[in-house]
Amino acid sequence: MLVKSFSLFRSIGFRKPRSFLSMMSTPSPLLDQVPDVEIDPEGRFKYVLIRVYAPTTRDGNEPSKMVVRGNARGAYHADIYDETMQTLVKLNLDSECVGGGRIEHHPAQKIIKIYGYSQGFGKADHEISSELVKKAFPDYNVTWSDEGY
Repeated sequence: MLVKSFSLFRSIGFRKPRSFLSMMSTPSPLLDQVPDVEIDPEGRFKYVLIRVYAPTTRDGNEPSKMVVRGNARGAYHADIYDETMQTLVKLNLDSECVGGGRIEHHPAQKIIKIYGYSQGFGKADHEISSELVKKAFPDYNVTWSDEGY
């Protein structure tokens, strides 16, 4: 339970505000080790959009990137985030969950639908999520909507 509380604590913003330009990904060898998208091979499941931070550089920059994580193992969005956090901590990376939703993955039809929201983390920016998923699944029809739960 403590881990879930920690991830929710981080998600509601105990980080300094960021400008629009800093919301873009910034390069880092450590961040390159983290796949942009990891989702279940099939089905309907919850997902989270996570900003991953590398250690601050000598010039004061904090490289970061957005990643999508989704699976049916987690009963809550926080479960997916907690699982991801455990992996990131081993790489000396920090993170914050910026929202969640649902994904429907239909591999036979090569369709991925992104929609909904997380009660704990709020709605992810599905447009960002869909762009990341499109890069990971270039042969798929990837769509997103702000409708549904």
